[in-house]
Amino acid sequence: MEDLWPLPTVEAADAIRALCQRLLTETDAMTEVIGVIADAALLAQYEPALLPDASLVEEDRHLNRSDLVQWLTSNIQQPGRRVEPYVGPRAAEYIGDLVSRGIAPDFADGWRVALGLGWRRWLEECVAHCTDPDLLVEVLDVSAKSLVQYALDSVSALREAGLAAAMGNANADATALIQLIASGAPITEDLAEGRLRYRLARSHVGVVVWADDPQQADALDDVVAAVRSASAGGSVLIARASATSRWIWLSGAEAPDLRHVEKIVAKVADVRAAVGRPGRGLDGFRSSHQDALAAQAMVVRLGSGRRFTAYADVELIDSITHQPASAQRFVTKTLGPLAEADEAIRQALLTYVQCGFNTTRAAATLYAHRNTVERRVSRANELSVVKVEENPTHVAAALLVLEIAPNIVATTVPGAATAGGDPENRRRL
Repeated sequence: MEDLWPLPTVEAADAIRALCQRLLTETDAMTEVIGVIADAALLAQYEPALLPDASLVEEDRHLNRSDLVQWLTSNIQQPGRRVEPYVGPRAAEYIGDLVSRGIAPDFADGWRVALGLGWRRWLEECVAHCTDPDLLVEVLDVSAKSLVQYALDSVSALREAGLAAAMGNANADATALIQLIASGAPITEDLAEGRLRYRLARSHVGVVVWADDPQQADALDDVVAAVRSASAGGSVLIARASATSRWIWLSGAEAPDLRHVEKIVAKVADVRAAVGRPGRGLDGFRSSHQDALAAQAMVVRLGSGRRFTAYADVELIDSITHQPASAQRFVTKTLGPLAEADEAIRQALLTYVQCGFNTTRAAATLYAHRNTVERRVSRANELSVVKVEENPTHVAAALLVLEIAPNIVATTVPGAATAGGDPENRRRL
């Protein structure tokens, strides 16, 4: 690309290269910070079409990281030069997915956020490592021109990709209609049925199926095909939500049985699913889908490895964990050392509460001897800060959070070292 400013001196070029090499190791952390703040911009532009969809939010953050890496690596190779933006296949797919939902993406606001945060971090590095005032001025002058021009060129390239996607997306109308229905737009049931060729005046269950890695798109489509084949007794509607996710609605005269979906997903290592509560008619179509999106977002937010999640089972946990730091405090203040104790005693206490404080039923559920369950429940209650007889709801909720996201307790709980790590303690269980 044509350079629009003089090239830096050798000294300034060396300094820019060294700074970029240092910051290249921080790209994941910087992307996370940018992503959290940029979510507000996404909410203002696209809500409710984008933000509830964890797959698209992840794709947006991947795009942020790719842009950051492109500028840093280009300045390692050719410091201070104009950087050519790169819209790769994954970014192009993401833009196409936005367009298919009736969204005309404009990335200027996102870039404004990223540029402000990135420039602040760049200033900190420059001031910390450029001790010569004259060198500092030259590095800041050249890098400012490079970074601002890169932002302008990137927004232009992304807009061109959006126009190309809008011209070439044959399925955009149907996907955009589904998006409108899902987001609560006032659409009549007859119109939606006619356009989608899918009966709405019956029971529905919304399913979100997704893969964490875009390279697993084939496995994702295999799962979708298997779900369609296994649902021959009812109707199936499938929409390509993004490069890494598919939206599915299953319907029938009665609420569809989803055990076959869970079995199909269990056979494919890299694909996961979230399902909503059953609903009827257009409102049920919408609400079940929103449930499934909420379950997916919770799993992604908590970094959970859970493969199959029914929103009806985790609605309380979703409410508790919207702020992971608050959820961590809730777990540690409720359970104390029990949060890092052996999983077997935590599971015994949770099952005991879920079985209505009936030891015999809990033992049957856990396939364990009644005396073993009694010992584990007693030990768990000793370790827990809040005792189960005092507040069983809080104890059960905290245990459920740990069951879904076992790594949420990142720091060691005082006194927990002897709870789960002591071999002698484990023998007593």
